[in-house]
Amino acid sequence: MGLLDYYRQFQGLSEEEVSEDLKRQSAERRSAALARVEPVDLSRTTWPGLPHPYVVNSITYAARRGLNRYADPRAAELRAELAHRHGVETARVVVGNGAAQLLGSAAAAVLEPDDELVTAWPSYPLYPQLARRARGRAVPVPGFGAESLLAAVNDKTRVVVVCNPNDPTGDLMSVVELDHLLTSLPERVVTFLDEALVDYADQMPGDASIDVLERHDRLLVFRTLSKAWGLAGLRCGYAVGPDGSQALLEQLEPDLGVDELAQAGALEALRSTGPRVARGIAIARLQRDRLVEALRDSAIEVQPSQANVLWMRARGMDGAELARRLELHGVIVQPGGALGAPDALEQETGADAR
Repeated sequence: MGLLDYYRQFQGLSEEEVSEDLKRQSAERRSAALARVEPVDLSRTTWPGLPHPYVVNSITYAARRGLNRYADPRAAELRAELAHRHGVETARVVVGNGAAQLLGSAAAAVLEPDDELVTAWPSYPLYPQLARRARGRAVPVPGFGAESLLAAVNDKTRVVVVCNPNDPTGDLMSVVELDHLLTSLPERVVTFLDEALVDYADQMPGDASIDVLERHDRLLVFRTLSKAWGLAGLRCGYAVGPDGSQALLEQLEPDLGVDELAQAGALEALRSTGPRVARGIAIARLQRDRLVEALRDSAIEVQPSQANVLWMRARGMDGAELARRLELHGVIVQPGGALGAPDALEQETGADAR
């Protein structure tokens, strides 16, 4: 319909009739918009909400102030803030381009050709890649727990990776079990504790692993601001090591440091958005437990989780088929076939799951 045709349709109508017709058309458009339901993507572990305005403003200010110059390669201010939060010396903290980059650098620094990296499975799919890129070999161990990992350790084992809580199953290794694992490992073995999802755990104090560092000197703890802090696009993570690990931690730093915008956004998030992040974590925990309870008597088998994901199985149906059927209803989940569990799928339990 052209512009003239649009106005000709009102010729011969009174002002009241035109007004009523416009109201009717507006109501129809509104009804159609409300009836359209966008797909709900529960296949990712990142936070679905937009970043806090303070974080956006801080990044904008940093961009206007100094994109023409190089960032601080040591991220001194951000490292100091993280060290203060965890009660450790600044030299025991290293900042990188996400926890994944730091894990990769750690594997490259520690592994030698033909060394083995042992990890529970299914778990985060990056771990086998870490071993291959460092010319080592990954040893996926079915199940989750200290005894399973210890049974797979041999003379070639150099690294044990524990994803805690485990992505995607949501299993949590307690501090007691972690202590047992670290005490029982041979002296040449280094443990990488990947705590990307630890903010969602409510069965363990948030800084319990930092305390474990005081008792075990062959442990590195990796964390990220991509998940509960909702800053995945900034690619900012950090690692904390025991006293004496400073030289190793320096090897993990990106060659040219972390982007200045990422440093500014992460620093502002840590200083200003803690209460908001805590509310989001509470929502995720609530919806996680609600979903587990709601599915308890259904045909879907779901195990309790300490992460923001649920690991599910449908009786008599593989994960890919269940994912396809859920997508037909506007719910996107992640099949477990790529992790060697074709009968399972992963579902995120953040705010979108309400």
